[in-house]
Amino acid sequence: MSAVTATVAGRQRSRLAVLGSPIGHSRSPLLHAAAYRALGLDWTYERHEVGEGGLAAFLAGLDETWRGLSLTMPLKPEAARLAGRLSDVAEETGAVNTLLLGGATDGDDIAGYNTDVYGILRALRDQGVETADRVLVLGAGATARSVVSAARRLGARTVVAAARRSEAAEDLAGYARRLELAAETAGLADPLPAGADLVVNTIPGGVAGRLAFCDPLTRSPLLEIAYDPWPSPLASRWAGPVVSGLDMLLHQAVAQVRIFVTGDPHEPLPAEAGILAAMRAALAA
Repeated sequence: MSAVTATVAGRQRSRLAVLGSPIGHSRSPLLHAAAYRALGLDWTYERHEVGEGGLAAFLAGLDETWRGLSLTMPLKPEAARLAGRLSDVAEETGAVNTLLLGGATDGDDIAGYNTDVYGILRALRDQGVETADRVLVLGAGATARSVVSAARRLGARTVVAAARRSEAAEDLAGYARRLELAAETAGLADPLPAGADLVVNTIPGGVAGRLAFCDPLTRSPLLEIAYDPWPSPLASRWAGPVVSGLDMLLHQAVAQVRIFVTGDPHEPLPAEAGILAAMRAALAA
């Protein structure tokens, strides 16, 4: 057993879970269980259906056996408000997908992190997408903010925010401008503008599969965040390279495991390549 694993194995906190609504499709329990087996940790990772506005009550019911939580829609903004301290990326995006309960030292603090940005970047880079000057983002929720933050780290200069509601698109465009990016907006009822180096779909369900895309646009790389079912309707009709949301899920989960084990999303796990392989195998099973 490594020094890091020996340290965390002696702590009392050993329960984790993913929360959101809907949550039944989540693959996170498979990923995390594989990681903790590989680390030799007897930790449990559950899933709980928690709707918007329900996170505070859930947190209030937890005892000292709980180590942390993963958050998915619609809880990421609420988690950011409830965390006692935020990582730099979580503060930048206003979206938290990871809560470390008791901080890194088993105190009373709740630390909030955003590992989605890391997951997006790693998933894209694994498929050879290292840069993008102009990024089209479909949808304008909490995950879309993480996409814009990732786009800035890819060197993007312009973000096009496309959403069903014009006010939501303008809100995301305003966020991009605060990150010193140029921003445009578009609706989803008309054909979407061409000229993007990267398209990222954050809209759940099959809605995006019915949108009108010009031919040049469909030859750009697509990151399809939705992964259930896979391939999605949009991924099935896409002409260019497609990056699966499962790859993003995998890499953001690695960063979450780092947080739960070491307290630091940047601290590599012991023999991390083997742990990543075990998580990837669990996802493919």
